[in-house]
Amino acid sequence: MIQRIDAGRRMSEASLHNGIVYLAGQVAEDASAGIEEQTRQVLAAIDDLLARAGSDKTRILRAQIFLADIADFDGMNRAWDAWVPAGNAPARATVEAKLADPAWKVEIVVTAAA
Repeated sequence: MIQRIDAGRRMSEASLHNGIVYLAGQVAEDASAGIEEQTRQVLAAIDDLLARAGSDKTRILRAQIFLADIADFDGMNRAWDAWVPAGNAPARATVEAKLADPAWKVEIVVTAAA
């Protein structure tokens, strides 16, 4: 059975199936913020959705990070490194991509164990 978790105002939701949590791309609520703050907002949304699915960031299996400008990599990485618990860094890919809203600087997709 597939369980859907409504993400509220966000454009993306989470799905839970066979003990795996799939979080669609999460973006910042405040698109006027800089890269570190947008990344922190996205990571907070991920924390919330994972908790609602019965998981947490230590159970993330992989992350896909999309940056509107690869020059923002260091700023995004500072927020990411502060958020990821030591010894629990998941497999991760980071690429530059044109995001749906030009004000968004970062979008993150994760897959986690429930």
